[in-house]
Amino acid sequence: MPVLVMNQQKKPIQMYIRSLKQAANRLLRSERHYSAEVSILLTDDEVIHDLNLHYRGYDKPTDVLSFALRDTLPDAPLAPNLPGIPDTLGDVVISVDTAIRNAEEHGVSLSDELSLLAVHGILHLLGYEDDTDEGAESMRIREREILSWSGLGAGA
Repeated sequence: MPVLVMNQQKKPIQMYIRSLKQAANRLLRSERHYSAEVSILLTDDEVIHDLNLHYRGYDKPTDVLSFALRDTLPDAPLAPNLPGIPDTLGDVVISVDTAIRNAEEHGVSLSDELSLLAVHGILHLLGYEDDTDEGAESMRIREREILSWSGLGAGA
């Protein structure tokens, strides 16, 4: 289960990457994606703002974006699972700048916020959606289960 983390921003967050990867791996195991591969890019507000504008049409920074590689057309066959080749789910991009603001606003540690954003982003890669109240609640429940938080205050 390779979870690849690339830190492209300048804030000192190296000490939080281990817990972020642990949360990501816990989620992948619990969803039975034992050979899945996910890339996580830690960046700043400027980069995520550009991505959010280009890919979603929103002219503002956001906390997390997910770019799934598994999306298919409605009647297209699924890609085969080939022995020895990881199932590449996609990429998650997290703004550390926004994560810091979120952590302060919700009264949680930066480590917890980064782990939450990673889990939230990967849930999107796995097909979870939060466009409806029901979908958002389903995601919050999974986030709590994975992160073992009884009172998840942050809403990604």
